[in-house]
Amino acid sequence: MFTTTSRIAVLLHGGLKGTQGKTGLALIRYRPDRIAVAIDQDAAGESFAALTGIPVEIPVVGSMSEALVYNPDWLAIGIAPSGGVLPEAWLGEVELAVTEGIAIANGLHTKMAALPQLQNLKPGQTIWDMRQEPPGLKVGTGAARSLNAKRILAVGTDMSVGKMSACLELVRSAQAQGINAHFLGTGQAGIMIAGSGVPLDAVRVDFASGAIEQIVMNAPQDADMLFVEGQGSLLHPSSTANLPLLRGSQPTHLILVHRAGQTSIRNFPHVPIPTLPDVIALYESLAYAAGAFAPAKVVGIALNTGHLSQAEADMAIAQVRSGTGLPCTDVVRYGGDLLVNALG
Repeated sequence: MFTTTSRIAVLLHGGLKGTQGKTGLALIRYRPDRIAVAIDQDAAGESFAALTGIPVEIPVVGSMSEALVYNPDWLAIGIAPSGGVLPEAWLGEVELAVTEGIAIANGLHTKMAALPQLQNLKPGQTIWDMRQEPPGLKVGTGAARSLNAKRILAVGTDMSVGKMSACLELVRSAQAQGINAHFLGTGQAGIMIAGSGVPLDAVRVDFASGAIEQIVMNAPQDADMLFVEGQGSLLHPSSTANLPLLRGSQPTHLILVHRAGQTSIRNFPHVPIPTLPDVIALYESLAYAAGAFAPAKVVGIALNTGHLSQAEADMAIAQVRSGTGLPCTDVVRYGGDLLVNALG
């Protein structure tokens, strides 16, 4: 939906200093050329790069009215409040944007296009509610196994460990090597960055694998590699995303994503994370399904070391390499060439 000339204001109230800005921060990291301004009432006037560690300098203002001076043509909802519903206090920011003729990119569960106060759109203005089940879905059939492209699925030891970032970095590295690689988004941030995809958590469970199959089958036919954004974790007690991702994409390769040093599920500390070799065996076993599907091996580990110093990160990477015998790196810190090369 965004174009190469889009000027995006990113609504991030509380997200630059809090924990709910994942969507907006990812959009800014991977589409910096399209970002006009960030809106965060708690960080107005401060350095975006210093606050986030993302090497991008964009203005940070406190309100939508202040953002208008930067001439945005899109307002992207970059925060993910609990329950996926935009707080009433911030809806006024969206109303002002609509009044000013600015398009809305919304990944929350709130269907903004249906709100009465957002109906007076100008010609060409749109509200992109991306967290909706696509029409015409069918059940999964395993058809993706017929494709020639390598299908790489990111799997994780927990939620929010960096599966989307790993895929995007690997696509970037693959393309730099002349490989025709594409990213397939399955969550709100990934869809916003890619411009298309399927919001897996908005799809009825019976059609979830079919939804993933659909975006894989509709990917460019001349692709060499398709990187499928992972969701959730087999180890997480509330996650149901992995099975439809595995069955719908019929992966040829898996990349395991893990946060260095994490030993239990972040929001459920009573649930331990097994050893990485055991996690690898679990994912490979489920992908293979005792021979019902083609085997898909974990060929490398994307280690999230964003909370560590470089020396600590290097030590953690070396330990994982030694403990698993697999290529391992932090693709955000060091780039993805090592893992792309492991894909053969």
